[in-house]
Amino acid sequence: MKDIDLNYLCTVIGNLAGIPIRTYKNDEQVFYHSLVELPKDPLTPYLSDIFAIKAHIGYFITPYFNYYGVVNCPPYKIVIGPSRHSSVNDRDLRELSFKCDVAPDDVDEFVSSMKSIVQMPLSSIVQILCTMNYVLNDEKLSLEDIQIYDSEQQDLKEIIESERTNQKFYGSDAEDIQKQQAVHNTLALEQTIVNIVRKGDTAALREWVKNAPAVRGGILAADGLRQMKNTFIVTATLISRAAIRGGINIDDALSLSDAYIQKCDLLNSVDRITNLQYHMILDYTEQVEKLKKGKSPSKLVIDVSNYVQHHLSEPIDVEALAKSMFLSRTYLATKFKKESGTTLTDFILKEKVEEAKRLLRYTDKHATAIAVYLGFSSQSHFANVFKKYTGKTPSEYRKLHTK
Repeated sequence: MKDIDLNYLCTVIGNLAGIPIRTYKNDEQVFYHSLVELPKDPLTPYLSDIFAIKAHIGYFITPYFNYYGVVNCPPYKIVIGPSRHSSVNDRDLRELSFKCDVAPDDVDEFVSSMKSIVQMPLSSIVQILCTMNYVLNDEKLSLEDIQIYDSEQQDLKEIIESERTNQKFYGSDAEDIQKQQAVHNTLALEQTIVNIVRKGDTAALREWVKNAPAVRGGILAADGLRQMKNTFIVTATLISRAAIRGGINIDDALSLSDAYIQKCDLLNSVDRITNLQYHMILDYTEQVEKLKKGKSPSKLVIDVSNYVQHHLSEPIDVEALAKSMFLSRTYLATKFKKESGTTLTDFILKEKVEEAKRLLRYTDKHATAIAVYLGFSSQSHFANVFKKYTGKTPSEYRKLHTK
């Protein structure tokens, strides 16, 4: 590498971009600079993914649609991020703080600080990476030379390939499109998928995918890849609207749609777009499913469900919940019980237990940390509530569901 002051270079880039930047030498951090003070580095849960990037330039997109840019100049690795194209909600930031082991007293600061980081299109991040790469590696690269790294998508591909039994979920190659351009079978399939999302029926979605017919849509572009991207945009629009009809908060649904469309636009493989599309539809369906309590939940029940989903990581105050809906606590409790068949307290605790089950199965966080994250007064209170609704202690549940 040239005789370059890396700390100076990174400081200037960090100041210009307004995004955290750090340098590693042989995978050990030797420099960090950020205009925003964060209690914990949000990169922490993704270090192994970042270290796996060996190309001179790469970028990694997290499940929350934050992205990190990487420049490698052995033995150094420079990582800039996170940034994103659109705003992020508090719920996702609180879950990220949990994954980063942020102390409970620092969670609000973490959420606030993350919101202060400059939002920037990924293309701008890539331009920064290309500039740094030219300085460090004397190499000229552009966006089309740079690979997206997303371990979630790679894992998803394996899952979907087994579930789809070698059938495409959406789309076909360019030759098939041109052969079948006069045949349109999208309307029936569109209605099927939209209804599944609106109802939040994940079981029906997975069953449908196993035997899904190929979609033969109209020509939206001259080449197969552009066709898939255009189809994806149309699908995202339809699915987000179906999810809104299913009860999802409008801002949440549209922000998620924007994030998925932006991510799709970065992909250069029909298979990866297909996988992302399935993941998007499943994501929306699961979110609606969380809100649906009973076959025909009332607007009140859906509104309460939305509130609870947005405040799972806090001690939920029924008084505050009622106030947010412009109702008295007594009236809300009575009406909710009548329309849902369960008490508000039971409903809230069951939702927290469902989230705890997910965290016990898919993270290695200790039960005490999960209890704090979900707003329980103590680990023993959490354990008692968990056993009440599942019949098992948190440790018994984890042992049963962990391979």
